[in-house]
Amino acid sequence: MPVDLLIRGGTLVTQEAVTEADIAIEDGTIVAVGDLHDTARDEINATGLHIFAGLIDSHVHFNEPGRTHWEGIATGSAALAVGGGTTFIDMPLNSSPPVLTSEAFDAKADVGQAKSRCDFALWGGLTPTNLDHLATLADRGVVGFKAFMCGSGIDDFLAVNDESLYTGMTTAAQLGLPVAVHAESQTITAAHTKLAQGRNDHSWQAWTVSRPVIAEVEAIQRALAFAEDTGCALHIVHVSSARAAQLVHQTKQQQHLDVTCETCPHYLALTADDLPDLGARAKCAPPLRDEANQADLWDELLAGTFDVVGSDHSPAPPDMKSDDDAFAAWGGIAGVQSTLSLLLSHTPEPPLPLLTRLTATNPAQRFRLPRKGQLAPGHDADLTLVDLSENFALTRDMLHDRHRLNPYTGRTLTGRPVRTLLRGQTTALDGQPVGKPLGKLLTPEA
Repeated sequence: MPVDLLIRGGTLVTQEAVTEADIAIEDGTIVAVGDLHDTARDEINATGLHIFAGLIDSHVHFNEPGRTHWEGIATGSAALAVGGGTTFIDMPLNSSPPVLTSEAFDAKADVGQAKSRCDFALWGGLTPTNLDHLATLADRGVVGFKAFMCGSGIDDFLAVNDESLYTGMTTAAQLGLPVAVHAESQTITAAHTKLAQGRNDHSWQAWTVSRPVIAEVEAIQRALAFAEDTGCALHIVHVSSARAAQLVHQTKQQQHLDVTCETCPHYLALTADDLPDLGARAKCAPPLRDEANQADLWDELLAGTFDVVGSDHSPAPPDMKSDDDAFAAWGGIAGVQSTLSLLLSHTPEPPLPLLTRLTATNPAQRFRLPRKGQLAPGHDADLTLVDLSENFALTRDMLHDRHRLNPYTGRTLTGRPVRTLLRGQTTALDGQPVGKPLGKLLTPEA
């Protein structure tokens, strides 16, 4: 009998190798990979294209319900699909209410299943006020719990202190779920911010100085100590410095901790020198670092120190990013559509199997989504076809997120996703989302 779909003549990028092969898809699942002679009800000619497993962006803020005017699941997932993504894991803030209770989880899950163009999973929050809700959030199906070790900027998502973080990690370990931490020392960042305010210095240089590398390193050290003592799996998000990445990697190796480490495209593509021109479009925390750190960060990425690359797509309306005061302007970088092309644009080009591991295979394994992240039989037919020969200038009218404040516009990028398929159905084609929303809620599997 013919299969539903055959993708012929493409160059497959798996987590291990790059090979020429065909892919057979039936009922949304990959059923065969190789030199296939099957017949099919439909075929896609992928000659000249590389086929990657669909990106799993494990760190996005789509902000719905409650702050949909900042982004929204419909627009955010459309941008991700056009950029080659098939799955996202949404952070518990900045939606309102944040995902601190089972009721908030249900509200966000309902919106996602109605509007998303990608499959999706949800992070739950870990704050001092919801420690007694962690078990019910686990029952609902969160992939883990997100905590801020410094102020989040959102009044209804409080930072943890040492006591509440330790207690939350103890509970998470019992529930068998990881804790993700925004690791910056509140004490250090607050003291440096106070110094800048005392000088009446609101510049971008003052902003970056106010959040030094040591603030990141010190917080990570505490989180690692708590993870060792509680037995909790730990995920360090948006690591900005090579020093912090090395700390995580060395501690993991020496103490055999269950810890993973994420960085973001903006730390690999931008530096603090870009801030005066880009302004709040490139404001993030931890902040962009200097050029030497960026080079070291790439070295760590290529050496395998990092487990995941996530966009940390965190948009806000333009009026929140128009303040000349670097401290007052709202932070967050909107780059969910650009991740794969930015990574492919690095010179020399990173090994393609490594990129698949960082953007698909590893996040699927870390967050227990076993049907995702691989171009192999038995896995969901989530994939993106990429033209690696194409260099293209990223323009604002190409973007599909709500406010299109992507800091990479104007850059020439390499490697354009030309088609994205979710469970065998085309969700984006030639830079445009197509079809109806097909996204399903995913929950961790044993």
